[in-house]
Amino acid sequence: MNLELRHLRVICAIAETGSVTRAASTLGLAQPALTAQLQRIERALGGPLFERDRRGARPTALGELVLDRARVLLPAMKGLQDEAARLAGAGDPLTRYRFGGVNSPILGRLVHRLAAEQPEVRITTYASWSVDELAQLVAGGRLDFAVIGVCGDAGPPPGFGLSWREVAVDPIFVLLPQTHPMASRDEVCLADLRREQWVAAPGDGCFGDCFAAACARAGFTPRKLYEADVRACVDLVDAGVGVALCQATFRPPAGLVTRRLAGAPLRWRLLLGWRPDAPAARVAEAVLEMAVAAYTDALAPHPDYLAWLLRHPDFGAQPTVAGGVRTA
Repeated sequence: MNLELRHLRVICAIAETGSVTRAASTLGLAQPALTAQLQRIERALGGPLFERDRRGARPTALGELVLDRARVLLPAMKGLQDEAARLAGAGDPLTRYRFGGVNSPILGRLVHRLAAEQPEVRITTYASWSVDELAQLVAGGRLDFAVIGVCGDAGPPPGFGLSWREVAVDPIFVLLPQTHPMASRDEVCLADLRREQWVAAPGDGCFGDCFAAACARAGFTPRKLYEADVRACVDLVDAGVGVALCQATFRPPAGLVTRRLAGAPLRWRLLLGWRPDAPAARVAEAVLEMAVAAYTDALAPHPDYLAWLLRHPDFGAQPTVAGGVRTA
């Protein structure tokens, strides 16, 4: 195996967090996958890079050597990529739109609207489980916009100098098999799910502190969590292995249903971000309006949820008095 820059980022993340588990969370990876990757890196370099025990992970002498080199190479390479991206993006901002998204419910509709209104532009998309990665790509000029979600009152990724605007706020739903005893209800109390096992996709912010806190308020600690990609999560729920949190506009396949959580104990805020000094900033307000329209389009297949939104104005698209959208 040839050593790559992404391998150096893994080594730095483990050193900075002091733990493979915490590094996996930071990088938006499953812990077993990161452990396996570290083992491959160590084989390629000829020895262990970290001493690992209950107290965490500490660099070995070989690890310190690699870290010294990585801390020089990574900033240098990022500087090169940023400068190249800025030079490449110095032309007319209306000729190209580069979007990144994290499991976004509106990205497809946003692209469709933009392509219909401006058929001459080139549109590309990039998917990631990590909001930090998307923020870094926007900050570095390799993406123009990021469409992300954050749980509850959490803010967007700090430290990247981006402008963030709120598109909409949704309550979190639960995904159940149609045969589940609670599938016949319009809404489900979180406390009634205390005996369920849960499944989640990597990078799902609501399975972090927000979900644990909501369960604690409901008087229980959630049981076993299975982590898998979105398709596998759906399959696990369909098989009756567990239940899953999902976005309000998620369209379940046959055999599954989505139900509101009573009292909306978890909220999902959809945000659009861009770099304020980039060419894309000139069209950011127009893209924001399209994002809100794309969100409205996403409600059409969900008439029951749309009716609920009309009774709960704190949710859904959030216009200001001036007609814009609240700053995140």
